[in-house]
Amino acid sequence: MNNLRHMMNPLDFSVEELETLFDLAGEIERDMPGYAHKCDGKILATCFYEPSTRTRLSFETAMLRLGGKCMGFADASNSSAAKGESVADTIRVISCFADICAMRHPKEGAPMVAASRSSIPVINAGDGGHQHPTQTLTDLLTIRSLYGKLSDFTIGLCGDLKFGRTVHSLINALSRYEGIRFIFISPKELKVPDYITEMLRQKNIPYEEVIKLEEVMPQLDFLYMTRVQKERFFNEEDYIRLRNFYILDKEKMAFAKEKMYILHPLPRVNEISVEIDDDPRAAYFKQVQYGLYVRMALILTLLGIE
Repeated sequence: MNNLRHMMNPLDFSVEELETLFDLAGEIERDMPGYAHKCDGKILATCFYEPSTRTRLSFETAMLRLGGKCMGFADASNSSAAKGESVADTIRVISCFADICAMRHPKEGAPMVAASRSSIPVINAGDGGHQHPTQTLTDLLTIRSLYGKLSDFTIGLCGDLKFGRTVHSLINALSRYEGIRFIFISPKELKVPDYITEMLRQKNIPYEEVIKLEEVMPQLDFLYMTRVQKERFFNEEDYIRLRNFYILDKEKMAFAKEKMYILHPLPRVNEISVEIDDDPRAAYFKQVQYGLYVRMALILTLLGIE
């Protein structure tokens, strides 16, 4: 148990460890069949207390592609949580059955509680509006694969920058790399939280906050679009007023560089027009593929499999 390692936060791994992880993900991409039996006999438990399609299926596919098996629940009402069982007790039970666990929970910090009581590695698959580390690993791997490095570029983050956990995680992760410049594009009500801009100021990392996407489009190497999340709003009127604030279409793309890539953690609602899907700069479905490779690499790394 002394060597037990979890993934709660993208910053749990050093920049050097992430490079090793991304190199492994790159090897998996080049030679998927070579990894088909690495997890023979291993079991992944997916404990999802909150709905998710992509993340849960991505973890399960990652384990199946490695030759392992999966078990778990996709909804808290299908688990003993419905009877009032604590996360700490659930993970102790799961530890008797599985070798590794991916957990998503609406309460911030719940996966951390699980990790503190677990005898198997726990991966935070999203906790409330707090962290979504494997999405951040996916984003970093995508940027590295498309751009060739994780330094010296300008990234625009657009949409819901207040509640978007993927945005907060990505900014924190990118703040460790050289030559990154951030442009935050959002309505005032959804601007990036103060603790993040404070962190960037302390590290002397350049950033600007704007409302209009078209104004900054020509400066961007990456545009990270996000949806306005209905489930994070307290009232319907605010959501309805802001949900269509940014829609990326061909008209706006006309301002972009020839090599500017569009990223999106998905699901998308209407913030990227489907007419963009055929644009070679649209990288959001590639991102899903990279998410599979990085989760395979993470499972191998946490299980200590060479």
